[in-house]
Amino acid sequence: MTDDTLTRIAAALERMAPAPLAAPDFSAAEAFVWHVDPDRLASVAQVNRVGLDLLVGIDRARDTLRDNTRRFAEGFAANNALLWGARGMGKSSLVKAVHGDLVAAHPDLKLVELQREDLPSVGRLLGHLRGASQRFILFCDDLSFSHDDQHYKSLKAVLDGGVEGRPENVVFYATSNRRHLMPRDMIENERSSAINPSEAVEEKVSLSDRFGLWLGFHPCDQDAFLAMIDGYCAAYGVSVDADTLRAEAIEWQATRGARSGRVAWQFFTDLAGRHGVAVG
Repeated sequence: MTDDTLTRIAAALERMAPAPLAAPDFSAAEAFVWHVDPDRLASVAQVNRVGLDLLVGIDRARDTLRDNTRRFAEGFAANNALLWGARGMGKSSLVKAVHGDLVAAHPDLKLVELQREDLPSVGRLLGHLRGASQRFILFCDDLSFSHDDQHYKSLKAVLDGGVEGRPENVVFYATSNRRHLMPRDMIENERSSAINPSEAVEEKVSLSDRFGLWLGFHPCDQDAFLAMIDGYCAAYGVSVDADTLRAEAIEWQATRGARSGRVAWQFFTDLAGRHGVAVG
């Protein structure tokens, strides 16, 4: 057997069973993104987020999540949290803003983002986080499951922890447009076609019950929408006549057919650009 053949065999074996992930340097950044094939934790140089004070109209969810995260950062018990509800109302922004608000006082509080499609690898990720001295918010954005999706079984490793239990230094935050993480029509379809309707979707629906905190986000009214824009203008120093600002903002949301925090930010981005103001 030639050296070239041995080299190809060795390369193929390495692809099938890659070397284990080296111990990450968690002091290198305050946030990381988990990747697979191969497994690695990529540091994030600058987290894309807004200040906590700029999130308007979600005061209860803001205060509840911040208190839960602060307790966790201080080494006390904390709940996993499901942020569910209307699109564009600041669910993922709140997770990142809360972390940003607390990380200065708690530099060992790290944010680790996990993509939904990578949930089957969560056991390996938890293995790397379990032995670290830092504390981790494991964050999965836009989490949901279809009726034939088996990824939800991997999520139980985070929420229930199996035999080992969830690592004491990890808490899981997820956002979803769905309260029960799967479409209502799929829930009803499975109930109507199952031999035992009460058990047909119990495993999937009860998944959301494993979150200690449920924080609901609902569509905002016009006053809250305008208050969001006023807050952005004040924070970035954009000065516009109040009547003009109100008229332009209402026209913008009318053309979009929706009001939300995301639409308010998109309007403000356009407004700031027209006034020569850079936004980060």
